[in-house]
Amino acid sequence: MPELDKEDKYCLEKNRSSHLNRKIPPQIILENLSESFKALSDPTRLKIIYLLEGGELCVCELIMALDKPQSTISHHLNVLKNAGFIAGRKEGLWIHYKLKNPQIMSIINQLREITPQEIENER
Repeated sequence: MPELDKEDKYCLEKNRSSHLNRKIPPQIILENLSESFKALSDPTRLKIIYLLEGGELCVCELIMALDKPQSTISHHLNVLKNAGFIAGRKEGLWIHYKLKNPQIMSIINQLREITPQEIENER
């Protein structure tokens, strides 16, 4: 087999690189995914997601369950709401939150399944 010259090697590498780059989603999709992962990257926000798995809860119930100040819970709820994971409805003085799409729990559980076992065993 004849040896490739420098230009042919460059063309092959560029063609392969172009093929590989097509596997990467557009930048805006990557940025949106990154923001979603950031919203789920806090233990308090994950606790809120787990609590809401059981159904709609009032902010006051979340405050009591997590033993955190109202301002802290509100901050975390806003992050989750802005990420599109939860929805709220006002009833009197309080807002009641629920999961917008319960599939988020299956995604979280799938992630737990691929988490290295030693992390799970540290509890």
